[in-house]
Order: sequence, then C-alpha cells, then structure tokens
Amino acid sequence: MEVKIQSIHFDATEKLQAFVEKKIAKLEKTYEDIQKVEVQLKVVKPATALNKQACVTVGVTGKDLYVEKTCDTFEESIDQCVESLKVQLTKFKEKQRSH
Repeated sequence: MEVKIQSIHFDATEKLQAFVEKKIAKLEKTYEDIQKVEVQLKVVKPATALNKQACVTVGVTGKDLYVEKTCDTFEESIDQCVESLKVQLTKFKEKQRSH
C-alpha cells in the first residue's frame, strides 16, 4: 500500500506524518487490497476554530473511496476519516462478496 501525504498552506511535522501513516495502516486490517492512499492536510481560514481539514482518498480495485473531515486538530480529523473509511471499506467488501 502506497501512502502519499500532502500538506497545503503549511509544513507537516514528522510527528504528524508518522501519526497519519500509523492510522492509515490500520485500514489494511479492514480491507487488504488497498492499492494507494492519498491524504491531503489543509488549514482552512487560519484564524478560526475547526480549521484543520483532512481529505483521504483510498484507491481499491476499480473504485476510489473519499472522505473529508474538518476538526480542531489534524489528529482528530484523521481519526474521523479513518473511522468513516472503515465503514466504507466494510460495505465495499460485502458488496464484492455478494457478486
């Protein structure tokens, strides 16, 4: 699984990148056939609360799953994205089994 992290309008720390990679790696427990993951971290309107946005695109066989969450911290945004993606991947896996 290839993980690509982009930080827009700021520089992501190594600690943040390691956190993202660790969380994204957990998705493989839900669905093994993930080909690539693209994570975009963005600061929206710097002076406001709820301004850390994470967009995660997961490439699986024949389909891309996408989640976007905005929270107070990037860690919180990533956590919510991963939870949401687990649900999507589980549904995708069940659809594949039924075909």
